[in-house]
Amino acid sequence: MTARKVILDCDPGHDDAISIIIAASKRSSLEILGITTVAGNVEVEKNTVNALKVKDLLGLDVPVVQGASRPLVKDSEIATEIHGESGMDGPVLPEPVSRKTDGHAVDFIIDQVKQSEEKVTLVPTGPLTNIAMALVKAPEIKRNIEEIVLMGGGTFGNWTPAAEFNIYVDAEAAKVVYESGVPIVMFGLDATHEVIATEDVQKRIAKIDNNVADFVSELLVFFGDMYQEHFGMAGGPIHDACTTMYLLKPELFGFKHVHVAIETKGEFTYGATAVDLLGVTGRIPNTRFAHEVDQEAFWNLFEEILESYGGVESHENT
Repeated sequence: MTARKVILDCDPGHDDAISIIIAASKRSSLEILGITTVAGNVEVEKNTVNALKVKDLLGLDVPVVQGASRPLVKDSEIATEIHGESGMDGPVLPEPVSRKTDGHAVDFIIDQVKQSEEKVTLVPTGPLTNIAMALVKAPEIKRNIEEIVLMGGGTFGNWTPAAEFNIYVDAEAAKVVYESGVPIVMFGLDATHEVIATEDVQKRIAKIDNNVADFVSELLVFFGDMYQEHFGMAGGPIHDACTTMYLLKPELFGFKHVHVAIETKGEFTYGATAVDLLGVTGRIPNTRFAHEVDQEAFWNLFEEILESYGGVESHENT
């Protein structure tokens, strides 16, 4: 069976880092064509450094290409109160040895999709700026994109009452993506809030003895503390991990085929994803909307993935 080709477009980010770890594991059948970065959780330069750190930790031989430094229209918005000043606070990894690849993420995405003999799956787990720019600059790539498997949105918000962070940061870009005609698989807060790394989950992960599991354990502790402080939740939802877990085992999730529209106006509704669960608009469905998760199977597979990194010495904090 041919490996599914993916581009991971991200803003690492605790849960973005975990998504990369899942995709690169021995349990994964994915072929990572590259990692592209975007302004989101923190500035794009910091997100790029974090992606390189994760790449080095995993010994992953793929290009990391920096992308958009700001949203299409509005000013940037960052989430240091959740992810810390570095964007990946908590664990301490060495400064990256590897370097970013020259060029811009948008051109990298276009080139990779165009030259691939098989269709490529785009996996954005941050704001959708790079993806939207690629679709606008080279709309012909649509025919060679298998799916856009994204984390964003939901029927409620976490940045405003109506809007989830990734969509809110660049709703104009999200509108381009959702109206592109490319098949979309959406992991919004409705699904991702079912995979919360509670204290019990953290204990399960802490028992796994290798450097990658140690790193993930430290990520989950920091992320969980921030979610407890800001949202009163008993752990951090590993939102972005849902995308790559789906690509490994789709049956973990339940979906509804619905129409999703993006709100780009309104003081209280900007960035909202209008999920037409009851079909009241009569619009043609454009999204597979994840709404439920087999939680125990999810965490069991997650443990197996981290265990697959065994045999490497634990990293030490400095």
